[in-house]
Amino acid sequence: MSSYFRHYQAFHAIIETGTVTGAAEQLGVSQPAISNLLGQLERKTKLKLFERSRGRLLPTPESMVLYEEIDTVVRGLDHVNQAVVDLQNQKAGQLQVATNHAMAFGFMPGEIARFAQSKPNLTVSFQSQYSTKIQEWVMAGLFEIGICELPVRHDGLDQVPFFFEIMCALPHDSPLAKHDVLTPALLDNEPFIVMGADHMVNRRAREAFQRDGANMRVRCHTDLFRNALNMVKQGLGVTLVDPFTLSSDDRQGYLLRRFEPQIRLDVVILTARGRPISAIGEQFLAQVSQSMSKLALPQELP
Repeated sequence: MSSYFRHYQAFHAIIETGTVTGAAEQLGVSQPAISNLLGQLERKTKLKLFERSRGRLLPTPESMVLYEEIDTVVRGLDHVNQAVVDLQNQKAGQLQVATNHAMAFGFMPGEIARFAQSKPNLTVSFQSQYSTKIQEWVMAGLFEIGICELPVRHDGLDQVPFFFEIMCALPHDSPLAKHDVLTPALLDNEPFIVMGADHMVNRRAREAFQRDGANMRVRCHTDLFRNALNMVKQGLGVTLVDPFTLSSDDRQGYLLRRFEPQIRLDVVILTARGRPISAIGEQFLAQVSQSMSKLALPQELP
């Protein structure tokens, strides 16, 4: 069929549009070219494919049998051609991104939705996981882009770091609301909702309390900033929360205050070193890097 494909394509277009003129417009060629292809096909197949009636071409029974056989093939190639055009215009492809849990509740779905608006044929593979697993996924090629917390424990990963200020969230009726900035001394013995023991925010907060000789009275442990913030809304205590969780929250039921000394959350965008990244991936990287930069602390020049 490959040597006849252009002939079958012209024949298919005539069936679809009912005229040589319509077929020529559909395929972007001249009417004589369509007539020539049809004539060649009839000679090669030794079949009469159309009857002329009042300026229209009426398909013969043999023609309709042939049409049913080639319809799937012709439409399939049209889809392939459109896919090529979409890839060239970066309107199709596959976006593969994995992030830490904090980004997964609102920030990253919003970024993906914004990115996909002009790409109707884009498919997305998105997953959230703990940072060590994200690094393994990117190394293994399961995801093209990974966004996780430091440290990076694998060689062979290119990384772009971002640093974010952690804020203190407290119940809306807390007496601490009168302070614009909260410190370990002010939070001494205050019920605290903390991240896991190994999390950098928990570790850095404990170090700050120890330096000031203040007591961090832990009331609840959780592995997610989202859970910690929801506990604050229920009046269970105060917590330290990241900007990604805050960016997708309704900001109801609690107050925010800066915490000093400043505590940072260190995040990196990861790609596999030596593995080419797709055009779609490059475009998404540019978008999400810009969005993260708007939330991040200014980076010091080396």
